[in-house]
Amino acid sequence: MGYYQRLKDLKEDADLTQKDVAEIIGVSVNHYGKYERGETDIPFEKVIALADYYGVSLDYIAGRTNRKSCSGSIIEKKADISDIYHRLSEKDKGRLELFAEMLINKQLI
Repeated sequence: MGYYQRLKDLKEDADLTQKDVAEIIGVSVNHYGKYERGETDIPFEKVIALADYYGVSLDYIAGRTNRKSCSGSIIEKKADISDIYHRLSEKDKGRLELFAEMLINKQLI
């Protein structure tokens, strides 16, 4: 599936019109229609804006994966780190905190 089909599917899933999406990324309706039809390549910064708006990954829009979620998102990483931290023993928590402090103070090379 081409990225242009993903653009159309995401727009329809969000119950948006071409006009709505064109306004979101700052292009004319005519130009956005060309993106959806695959007649014109969409600039990378516009794809990023759409990925952010729809809450999907760039890989999903590009058709490289069928998984919509941003598995590498900052929010998920924070949750993963928090989960890992809470599973550590008190001794290991202390070590991790010392290591983090050393990194913050740039004492670790």
